[in-house]
Amino acid sequence: MLRSSTQLLGKRALITGASGGLGAHFAQLLASQGADVVLVARRVNALDAVAEKIRAFGHAVDTIALDVTDSASRTRLADAAGPIDILINNAGVVREGAALTHTENDWDTVLDTNLKAMFFVAQALASGMRERGHGCIVNVASILGLRQAGGVVSYAVSKAGVIQLTQSLALEWARHGIRVNAIAPGYVETELNQDFWVTEPGKALIKRIPQRRLGQLSDLDGPMLLLASDASRYMTGAVLAVDGGHLVSSL
Repeated sequence: MLRSSTQLLGKRALITGASGGLGAHFAQLLASQGADVVLVARRVNALDAVAEKIRAFGHAVDTIALDVTDSASRTRLADAAGPIDILINNAGVVREGAALTHTENDWDTVLDTNLKAMFFVAQALASGMRERGHGCIVNVASILGLRQAGGVVSYAVSKAGVIQLTQSLALEWARHGIRVNAIAPGYVETELNQDFWVTEPGKALIKRIPQRRLGQLSDLDGPMLLLASDASRYMTGAVLAVDGGHLVSSL
């Protein structure tokens, strides 16, 4: 967690998929900058653990246990969360495997979570933002929405959709004072994937990154704070790749 600051003091931020990984990290990051945070995820115990970690630093935090793919849950989200200034639309899943073996359930699970839920969560909270005349939405995309990798067809399609969604909402909602941008991480080391990077395929993939290293969660802090704060008040529809140069690597 960054040293405490007041960059987001007086702001209330909601983070989906906040029970672990990027979501938990972003929640702690925004709290460290003065924001009151609302954590949203399905896993209650994990959600509470993240909340307790944030409270231990003296920051205000609320939790809402719900499944973002459930329409009834999304309907009550705005009322449960209260006024939100910043939405970090982060919840996401992946199903790996060859396209020929990808099932309809795999496809629906990924697209429903990564794209459909992202739109309807944004829609639910944007109504209040429009009434107040301001709001900031940061969608978590991926460089796989811009280039391809094998074995993740539904994930890549969903993240490409997130990028188009970001730009479409940015265009439509700019007149209401709502900014919509996206962050597109490259390969970032987390607790869930760290074992892969010590394997031969993992090492080979790292060699393809121009900086010859994996991203760390802290590498996302600056870009996220830029998009979530008033420092980017004249930015909307932007997609920031944070990938060690992977998108510009040689074919």
